[in-house]
Amino acid sequence: MASAEHGPGPTPPTFTDAPKVLIVAAPFYRDIADNLISGARAALEAGGCSHELIEVPGALEIPTAIRLAEGHYDGFVALGCVIRGETTHYETVCNDSSRALTLLGIERRICLGNGILTVENRAQAEVRANPAEMNKGGGAAEAALHLMALSRRFRGAASGDAIQMATGGDLV
Repeated sequence: MASAEHGPGPTPPTFTDAPKVLIVAAPFYRDIADNLISGARAALEAGGCSHELIEVPGALEIPTAIRLAEGHYDGFVALGCVIRGETTHYETVCNDSSRALTLLGIERRICLGNGILTVENRAQAEVRANPAEMNKGGGAAEAALHLMALSRRFRGAASGDAIQMATGGDLV
């Protein structure tokens, strides 16, 4: 069974000038994807973001979809689920999708949260995707919120835009 022993992360920032976020989901396991999407939407709305959703066939297509949409959104949330099977395909999908998302963030300076679950079985996926339990979709959206706030902070917030940072300090 899943364990939630780690503590909560920093408080997500909120924005007065709503960033546009694209949720890119791979609904291979529809019920799990729907829970991830639900958690992500709630977190983005709580952060003051507008968002859109697109779906792609699988986890390997998520990084390409994000790259194609670059420049049209302030941030991205990648959602999907890979459950270990009997072949090495699991390792390929997990490693390649994760690596591609990491490179997009580092090399392209894209603000994104990775909510692609990589699990041993369906039970683990269900607990992690459920917004009332581990809420990994919400966590991925919150990661994107933090990165968007940092991006605005380091490049200088646009005129009239304010961000409430996680420290509870002043709007920047």
